[in-house]
Amino acid sequence: MGEVKLSATPKGNGYQATIAFEGGAKISSAETYPSKAEAITAAALKLLEMPERLEALDRPGPPGE
Repeated sequence: MGEVKLSATPKGNGYQATIAFEGGAKISSAETYPSKAEAITAAALKLLEMPERLEALDRPGPPGE
């Protein structure tokens, strides 16, 4: 089963959204958000804009193939 982690880390006066895929690939937002909830929501919405990444989780073999 594939794993994707959505997180919010402090940056400046807010939080930065991050999507982490198994295998070590990470995507972080350039924007900051006022709350952790908003940052994680932004990460989830960004993930939904990348269906090919989600489809790759269902393919057999190592991540990224």
